[in-house]
Amino acid sequence: MAGAMLRRWIDAGTVDPARVFVVNRQDRALPRGVRQGRAFPDGPLPDAVMLGMKPQQIDAVAEAHGARIAGVPLLISILAGVELASLAGRFRAGGIVRAMPNLPVAIGKGVVGLAGDRSAPVDALMRPLGLVEWGDEAGLDRLGVLAGCGPAFVYRFIDALAAGGVSIGFGEEQALRLAVATVEGAGLLAAQAELPPSALVEQVASPGGTTRKGLDVLDADDALAALLRATLGASARRSAEMAAAARR
Repeated sequence: MAGAMLRRWIDAGTVDPARVFVVNRQDRALPRGVRQGRAFPDGPLPDAVMLGMKPQQIDAVAEAHGARIAGVPLLISILAGVELASLAGRFRAGGIVRAMPNLPVAIGKGVVGLAGDRSAPVDALMRPLGLVEWGDEAGLDRLGVLAGCGPAFVYRFIDALAAGGVSIGFGEEQALRLAVATVEGAGLLAAQAELPPSALVEQVASPGGTTRKGLDVLDADDALAALLRATLGASARRSAEMAAAARR
């Protein structure tokens, strides 16, 4: 996710790659001009540091690099479940912001939830990534479940829609093309329409028609909504577990 954000910032001209240094355990493919290494280079503090490792690695990273970046003006964390208090207990920074991005930030169509020390520089940095929403930490964790995990659930739906296409006679490749294009177009229309999705459903589904018969299956016993409630609930519980682990 951190790599997707970095590439979008560079493509949008928001960040100069020559001013970026990535600290990682081994070299990775990065945008041209971005430097990398095992530790922060000598010299003055960077303008900002973003934490993009796995949440379970926070203690090891704090031990290895916390002293070197102590006093950095801005610390941004995209670690799921790691709360502001847990970050402040491990890193000393002028301002701390938690960010919950989702994968479409790579094309500037993502969602980024933010909590913490709000500032104009943070707003300007996040704007090229897509929709930016500030809130409290409780809201941020909820956003991480809905928008952060959501793309994976949508991709599962696309696969299932394509598989359904195969079941009625399409070849696999054509069914996948049709499913991807259908979801893309429907999503764009939902984003641009003045009507809510429930009203758009009614524009597609005429009484007694083919769409209505399919909807009868999805709507039976509230099946689709119940499935998604259970799905998001499972993700929310895991988010709470990770937050509890980071407090220790």
